Amino acid sequence: MALRITVDDLTGPDIAALLQQHIDDMRATSPPESKHALDLDGLRKPNITVWTAHDGHHLVGCAALKQLDPTTAEIKSMRTAATAQRRGVASTLLRHLITEARTRHYTHLYLETGSADYFTPARTLYQNFGFQPCPPFADYRPDPHSVHMLLTLY
Repeated sequence: MALRITVDDLTGPDIAALLQQHIDDMRATSPPESKHALDLDGLRKPNITVWTAHDGHHLVGCAALKQLDPTTAEIKSMRTAATAQRRGVASTLLRHLITEARTRHYTHLYLETGSADYFTPARTLYQNFGFQPCPPFADYRPDPHSVHMLLTLY
């Protein structure tokens, strides 16, 4: 699958629907105080860049980088469309985010994901790319429903 990855302006109905599915799934799998997924307004911040992946005209995934400070960023809103799961979309997007983080000269790339079984594929993906468990970062607090991970880039 040859994906086209582009910066998204978050105005299209396809990205709105994909992100709503993401929010709905997070609400269904995590208690409210442990849900850290951002909605469209939360992603429309100057320190956040969102990319979408298309296979032809079909939106198959999205991912975002949130700059925490000049040398660190957080991965947000990693999502693969249900119709495109197990086809390498998440790996391709994650590779793109890591490359972009290096281009921006970030030294550390963080993420938060869930600890429930539902999130096992995500945690496995991140571990396969070298992310390691770490203590909570930024505004996160210890939470049994969250796993915090770090990839040291430099």
